[in-house]
Amino acid sequence: MYQEYMQMVPLPTRKSSMIPCNSWIGLAASMKELYGQPLHYLTNLSMKQWDCLRIGANDEDVPLDTLIDPAKAEANIWLIEEMHRNTTSPFFIARLWHGDPMYHVYIDAIFPELKDSSK
Repeated sequence: MYQEYMQMVPLPTRKSSMIPCNSWIGLAASMKELYGQPLHYLTNLSMKQWDCLRIGANDEDVPLDTLIDPAKAEANIWLIEEMHRNTTSPFFIARLWHGDPMYHVYIDAIFPELKDSSK
């Protein structure tokens, strides 16, 4: 059901707003607020993992937007989001959730109004 819902949520058409950010999680949070869009469970997990990759690096404390062009970083998230929405198996998600009692932490509480596809 979750995967079916995420497939119905249209990706925003207006993108690349040059959002300043310190981290991938911070950029994702700003995008959710700016576009009123949830991000897929797997995209949220990816943002956490990408931030963890920076731990211990020489540039760990450098804001992300000085290391990567903010428009490119945002475009990257939207590409990953599109892949997760359109290609992820609901059975794969169910297996992940079965093994993670805290899975709900990575599900966004943003519910955009969907257009009625039956009209």
